[in-house]
Amino acid sequence: MADMLAHGPYAEFALLLIISAIAGAIAVRLRQPVLIAYIVVGILVGPAVFGIVKAHDQVALLAEIGVTVLLFVVGLKLDLHHIRHIGPVALATGLGQLGFTIVFGFGLILLMGKSMMEALYVAVALTFSSTIIVVKLLSDKRELDSLHGRIAVGFLIVQDVAVVLAMMAMSALRGAGEAAIVEVAGSLALRLLAAAALMYVLMRSVLPRLVGAMARSQELLLIFAIAWGTGLAALGEWAGFSKEAGAFMAGFSLASTSYREAMNARLTGIRDFMLLFFFIDLGAKLEFSTLGDEIWPAVVLSVFVLIGNPLIVMAIMGYMGYRKRTGFLAGLTVAQISEFSIVFVAMGITLGHVGVEALGLTTLVGLVTIMMSTYMILFSQPLYDSLAPLLGVFERKRPFRELAVERQGRPAGQPDIIIFGLGRYGARLMRQLRSAGIEVLGVDFDPETIRELHKLRQPVRYGDGEDPHFLESLPLPHARWAITTFPQWESNRAFLSALKEAGFEGRIAGVVRDDLHAEALGAAGVERVLNPFNDAADYAARSFAAEIAFEDVHRRDDVAPSVPVTPVKEPER
Repeated sequence: MADMLAHGPYAEFALLLIISAIAGAIAVRLRQPVLIAYIVVGILVGPAVFGIVKAHDQVALLAEIGVTVLLFVVGLKLDLHHIRHIGPVALATGLGQLGFTIVFGFGLILLMGKSMMEALYVAVALTFSSTIIVVKLLSDKRELDSLHGRIAVGFLIVQDVAVVLAMMAMSALRGAGEAAIVEVAGSLALRLLAAAALMYVLMRSVLPRLVGAMARSQELLLIFAIAWGTGLAALGEWAGFSKEAGAFMAGFSLASTSYREAMNARLTGIRDFMLLFFFIDLGAKLEFSTLGDEIWPAVVLSVFVLIGNPLIVMAIMGYMGYRKRTGFLAGLTVAQISEFSIVFVAMGITLGHVGVEALGLTTLVGLVTIMMSTYMILFSQPLYDSLAPLLGVFERKRPFRELAVERQGRPAGQPDIIIFGLGRYGARLMRQLRSAGIEVLGVDFDPETIRELHKLRQPVRYGDGEDPHFLESLPLPHARWAITTFPQWESNRAFLSALKEAGFEGRIAGVVRDDLHAEALGAAGVERVLNPFNDAADYAARSFAAEIAFEDVHRRDDVAPSVPVTPVKEPER
């Protein structure tokens, strides 16, 4: 192994990836998030244990790019339309949990003998829950579209906005003394207004056309997304914010375009790969000489997060009229801190606000709470059954808001049918179904097609139906039918596999042009096969036959004498 590592950074990276893959497989087997495995790998390969990897500068650069992509994807998901419809419960729960955790966490950390700045950083870090982990766990359990799942995603969005604002505020305080805080706050406000004005102009006039041009090639769209994210990250740091804030604004500026789901789907794998290096870099930089003093504070803060955060969520949701079960299941999703917490404290070290002790404490709390909360979410129902008798205090006698949600039934505007492929047949099928009063959503990866159908006010999305990550962004749980008009069997095979991976439980129909394609779709479980050529020929034949029969009847009527016609009774079927 020493000989292999002597060949330089490339061999080190190869070994690092092999070790990470093995550790990740073990973590998945234990039903743990792989980021825990990556931190452990960083500790093992770092100088504290084996000291295998020496290419620290290269790993650190990849780690920074990973954080940039992470914040870019968060901004990309923050659609203004979604923000307007987060709802009072998500906003109240998110802000309430943030306020509770910061205030009580700050006081608790001060009692442990930490400095004011360290207590502030760690207390803020304790408020953020892992959107990536929670969404993945809820998705695996098919609970992402449940009531508690939708509420959880809502207040996770509130937390994502809060972490970016916190990063902006802390980065603006770089090197500022207490006397200069007011001056720095005024400067930050001016820069925020300037950034908002620039974003408004870009989002209104420049980006829609630019992204539309890039979307003609999905590979080019991916390169543009990364270039835009890293470019604004560098600009954000130059403007006195931070790379993280700039990356978030880059994603947010594209969140209202028609291509955000496609970009998000393509970036998800890259985000996970690049974050591997962030967590490895984090593990390699942990100082074990300082961690020993942080074990008991980490245990206390972990208990605070695991119990206190869910309790405040349950209290707020119960007051707002939700049942104790809904509050309990939603509350479990905030029983951990996130990768953002570690990123936030790491930024504080870069700015010179806190030392490595704060990062070690936050990382230990992250390891404990992420491990524990994963099992709490996975086994949420048995856990609720055990604790239900004690949770009555968190429920009103009449949970009016949840009762109102139940009366609404199926959410309005959700499609009954999703059509993949909007060529002449797919687009006409969508228009005809909509004219019949059926809710339909169309999907295609041709930006020109999407643009034209948008002009006609048709509900369409740009994206690749063969990408499971993109399919997860669609309202599949409410759709009764998924119809594919892809002309090639290879495309349909990939589509059906992605649809299964995304958890679609409705019925599937496929459009074909020949009998071999029809047989392949039928063998793959497609319930209804449509052949436009055969259907059109059959319809034309019936039409001509009916017209000829009609003409023959009239011709006989003109020739034959008038005689009474006795109706013939059809035999019973």
